[in-house]
Amino acid sequence: MKAAVCRAFGEPLTIEEVRLAAPRAGEIEVEVKACAICHSDISFAEGAWGGPLPAVYGHEAAGIVKRAGRGVTSVKPGDHVVVTLIRYCGDCHYCNQGSQVMCEEVFPLDRKGPISDDKGPVEQSMRTGAFAERVVVHHSQAVKIPKSVPFASASLLACGVITGFGAVANTADVKPGQNVAVIGCGGVGLNAVQGAAHCGAAKIIAIDLAPSKLKDAKRFGATHGINPATEDAATKIRKLTAGRGVDYVFVTVGAVGAIEGAFDYITKNGSVVVVGMPASGVFAKYDPATLAAWNQKIIGSKMGEAVIARDIPRLVRAYRMGELQLDELVSNTYPLEGINEAIAEVKSGTVKRNVIVFN
Repeated sequence: MKAAVCRAFGEPLTIEEVRLAAPRAGEIEVEVKACAICHSDISFAEGAWGGPLPAVYGHEAAGIVKRAGRGVTSVKPGDHVVVTLIRYCGDCHYCNQGSQVMCEEVFPLDRKGPISDDKGPVEQSMRTGAFAERVVVHHSQAVKIPKSVPFASASLLACGVITGFGAVANTADVKPGQNVAVIGCGGVGLNAVQGAAHCGAAKIIAIDLAPSKLKDAKRFGATHGINPATEDAATKIRKLTAGRGVDYVFVTVGAVGAIEGAFDYITKNGSVVVVGMPASGVFAKYDPATLAAWNQKIIGSKMGEAVIARDIPRLVRAYRMGELQLDELVSNTYPLEGINEAIAEVKSGTVKRNVIVFN
């Protein structure tokens, strides 16, 4: 099969022929129809978090099940599915706590990935490797969706939507009438905005340096927009919230300055929810005395703490009822051969989500 392979960090991906192993017990093979480009893919390809090379990235996928290994009953060949990086056993310490994103089970695919070339193994990055024509994943990573949902839109459910929406609805459990701010209005941030609107937040304050992204945020449910390059965000937030600050700030970008600045925006009892991930070894500072005295909190949110068998069907229903925007998140589509151009456009900050599509 064809795949976009990273052989050196920071270099363009190359389109190559690689081999894909057959699915084993508990695994499925999916023909990829669409794979969105997430900033995490770009960060990995640039070496921000290290990892083995060569590697195939891509983890926001949708496609059609082609083969199912022994014992798989959750999906069957012909089903349309969203494929995520969340691989879970359902019975470990964390799964029993309802935290499937932190599953501690080591799967056969974790020990030996399914991709190889003539020189040996090729890393299946983020347990998916979907910048490729096909993937082999554990059945827990796939959720069946209606065939009426376009693949490009469905692919966004695999990460960007569940991460942003879930940070609000699952991690923070925002209540009607609470006030929130969202720092960064890219793909994940816009879904945090949608999640806040869905939860009934009173004020949803979008914060971004790009005026076009602030306009996007208002289309997705933000009540206010702030460009910190032209106005003091903390001052404006206090004016909008009777001098108190917001109950939650969702930091959807991996920028230390954004994380540190978020503490100026929250009220007493407020929380900073860190969603975006900086490069390894980068640290942020905060004032622990104020944090304790004002009963404030710092919360991490991985993949929106999604339980995909529950959350993805709910989001699909909301989409089909017109309560969740997915189609509008897709800026452009590219063939696999255009992946480097698509990545460059994402890095420029001018698009919401670019999607690689396969015939």
